[in-house]
Amino acid sequence: MSTSTSPPPETASGARSQSTRTRLLGRVWTSYAFRRIRQSVFVIWLVSTIVFLLMRFMPGDPIEIMAGRLSSAGMTRAQALATAESIISYDPDAPLWSQYLEYLRGLVTFDLGNSLTNPSKTVFEHVMEYLPWTLFAVGAGVTIAIVVGLSVGMIMAYRRGSAFDHVMTSIGSFLTGVPNYILIAAVVVIGYTVLSVLPFLQMRGRITAGVEPGFNLVFLGDALYHAILPIIAFAFTATGSFMLNMKAATTEVLTEDYVTVARARGLKPGRISRAYVGRNALLPIIPQIALQLGTLVGGSIVIEQILNYPGVGQMLMKAIIEQDYPVVQAAVVILATSVVIASLIVDLVLVKVDPRIKSADEEA
Repeated sequence: MSTSTSPPPETASGARSQSTRTRLLGRVWTSYAFRRIRQSVFVIWLVSTIVFLLMRFMPGDPIEIMAGRLSSAGMTRAQALATAESIISYDPDAPLWSQYLEYLRGLVTFDLGNSLTNPSKTVFEHVMEYLPWTLFAVGAGVTIAIVVGLSVGMIMAYRRGSAFDHVMTSIGSFLTGVPNYILIAAVVVIGYTVLSVLPFLQMRGRITAGVEPGFNLVFLGDALYHAILPIIAFAFTATGSFMLNMKAATTEVLTEDYVTVARARGLKPGRISRAYVGRNALLPIIPQIALQLGTLVGGSIVIEQILNYPGVGQMLMKAIIEQDYPVVQAAVVILATSVVIASLIVDLVLVKVDPRIKSADEEA
């Protein structure tokens, strides 16, 4: 007669615990949020790799470029080469795979080397001197565009066919179709040259000479004064786009059955607008916010050049002209990463607001 032996209790408990951890890890790995995070990391890696390859195939040796600048400053050729080799964060003569691994290590540790035009500062420090100003101007411009564009777009939908709707639709189409740098250039020409009411020369730069940076009203007011024109420029295109898209989304929602039922139940128009129309019309607009952020940050080069606003766009253009490849490389990677992270955040927020997106993605 054979007898069966059962595993010890502690062994069975350990197996169940291991199985639970495996299922939990499986759910986390296949979850919507983690899949979006994986995709974002892949995009950042892909952009970083493309930038690495482009920088390596561009003309000019960074060590020779820096050595030339140091030689013109009074160093001997040997001293300049030795100093340049100690500052440059990689060896141009090393194998490409070795340079790539060193480059990835630098990205992870935020060690992006030194600027060729300003060797006393790291590339990361150099970029961070400019990036906050661009993010401030772009963020303020998009915020204004969201408030104005969505509000006006909803009113246009409620008053569709009216004179207000026709006028605002024409304005929205104009703002969307004409590049913002042309619009802001026209504002400067008319306001400064023709009407002489815009103090353009005084508004250039980041802050007025003599104003000390700090968290106080004097500095914040002065920084806002110098950023007014870039903010207006960044708000132009986004406002028109949000107006037209919000009008279309609201018009579609107004024809839904649940809105008709809400009206039949005698709910107040204000409650219907907030709880039924506004919330549902806003859902397709949320992804466009990230798209506008990416477009405006990428287009900041032209705006900042026209308005002489020292943001990351102007810094990037200057670095390209001066062949400061480490700064160009870092600026492009940081800008791309910022846009990808903004898109990821908007995507995760949208899933919380509208779980149907998650369900559709899982079914696909």
